[in-house]
Amino acid sequence: MKNRFFLILVCLILSANYLFSQQDFEGISGINIENYPRVDGSTSAEPLNLIIAAKLLDVKYIFYKGIGVSIPGVYYSGSVLWNKIQCSQTHNAIINLIDNQTDLIIVARKMSADEKEYADNADVSLIETPIALDALDFIVNAQNAVNSLLVEQIQNIYLGNITNWNEVGGADEKIMPFIRNANSGSQEMMNEIVMNNAGMPDWEVSYADELTLWSMFIVYSELMANKNGICFTPHYYKEYMVSDLNNIKTLAVNGIISDTNSIKNKTYPFVAPVYVSIRSDLDQNSMAYKIYEWLQTKSGKDVIAESGYVPYEAEDNIISYNENELYIYPNPTKDKLIIDSENFNVIKFYDMLGKEVLNQNVNGKTEIDISYLPKGVYNVIVFYENKVIGNTKIVKE
Repeated sequence: MKNRFFLILVCLILSANYLFSQQDFEGISGINIENYPRVDGSTSAEPLNLIIAAKLLDVKYIFYKGIGVSIPGVYYSGSVLWNKIQCSQTHNAIINLIDNQTDLIIVARKMSADEKEYADNADVSLIETPIALDALDFIVNAQNAVNSLLVEQIQNIYLGNITNWNEVGGADEKIMPFIRNANSGSQEMMNEIVMNNAGMPDWEVSYADELTLWSMFIVYSELMANKNGICFTPHYYKEYMVSDLNNIKTLAVNGIISDTNSIKNKTYPFVAPVYVSIRSDLDQNSMAYKIYEWLQTKSGKDVIAESGYVPYEAEDNIISYNENELYIYPNPTKDKLIIDSENFNVIKFYDMLGKEVLNQNVNGKTEIDISYLPKGVYNVIVFYENKVIGNTKIVKE
């Protein structure tokens, strides 16, 4: 009996994809379960949110591919951590952040137009910072003879211009396109990066954000039942959160299949950032703000990669706020730094000891001479109308 129990335990552990320790890890001093912030996010970001918590709280976790993340002894129904880590899905998480019902969110996109309007009416602005890359995959029933589509063919299918699979090398069958409901993360990704905001007919909605957490899998059920269907899905969700893909086929786009390499080098056509978002009035001494900053450090990026996401690596630093963007480049730099913004901002530089070393007003495209600063890493904080709208780090060579 003991041997049987031991065998079952070993098989269970081996079935897990990852069982990680905390070796060679730099976390956040003073963080614990009690002061851990309220976090929320999209369905695809749930494993990342849980892994972040496990790493920062110095507890082991197990990531069962296709099932989820388990944090034994800490994360269970009714526990303190359970109540602090939510998964309300993209739109609801953004609304919760605007309403100050959560402190930090990780979501598949920035605010949509109506969410921005909601934030403006509440006199709230968000800081939305890319931390990872995901992709939008197109999936069909495994019996479908089509293996690859061109970008233009996908667009024309969803515009209603291509209606039969034989027009793209498949069987003589009517194409059944499925979509998400408005404001869902994947639907907004579809509108923006695939359709270029050109709009689509009212195809059948395959599942809705209002349903329970498991509802995202309904899109796969639809395609298993409809051999002529097609739909889109976040790559991360498909690869790490779906347990059975035997009856589902992922289409190549322009001959390129999505994987870590094609997402990282952006050769796959439909790559999109994953964002960490906070309110611009968030206390910079709060644990939520410290996590926001930590996610942009090497340790934070290592955890993002550990979760299966591709860490975001920007050639230039971009800070988004409301409908505006502020660019800081080049980074690293030896002498000159360009600040490009449409609005009047105040830029402050701090060294690693927290000492302010530069304070400058910028309006439009402004060149700043930092040749006199010692080599090192500097924290750059940007103010707009006396509010902190974002921060980044600059390397002075």
